[in-house]
Amino acid sequence: MTKKTPKPVVLPKGYKPTDSEKFMNRKQKEYFRQKLLAWKADIIAQTRDTVEFLKDENVSHPDPADTAAANADRQLELRTKDRLRKLINKIDKALMRIEKGTYGFCEETGDPISLGRLDARPIATLSIEAQEMHERGERLRAG
Repeated sequence: MTKKTPKPVVLPKGYKPTDSEKFMNRKQKEYFRQKLLAWKADIIAQTRDTVEFLKDENVSHPDPADTAAANADRQLELRTKDRLRKLINKIDKALMRIEKGTYGFCEETGDPISLGRLDARPIATLSIEAQEMHERGERLRAG
């Protein structure tokens, strides 16, 4: 006997998850999956633009100040590209959590992460409360 593949979820136009629904139902998971995939596609497009910019950029200028400025711009572009690469990794991990059924739940407490937080930061892995405790702990260790 073969396992039935679940019917794909089609989101109603303008759908937004609400607290009145069962948390992380199929529609909510699909909403966040699409949001994450769109974000990833946007980042990949930005990265492509950065690579093109770096290929076309001439870092040798007659004026040493212009060369220094071009090198600073290049370093900034490379740092930005690295940050975007790390962000894509976090998006991929969030997509895997959707597949595993753990998306939307705090990694520390197991409690649901608020829909508002997930909508604003779909790669969130901690509830606001757990994030605040984490940040307070970091400040205490640093201070």
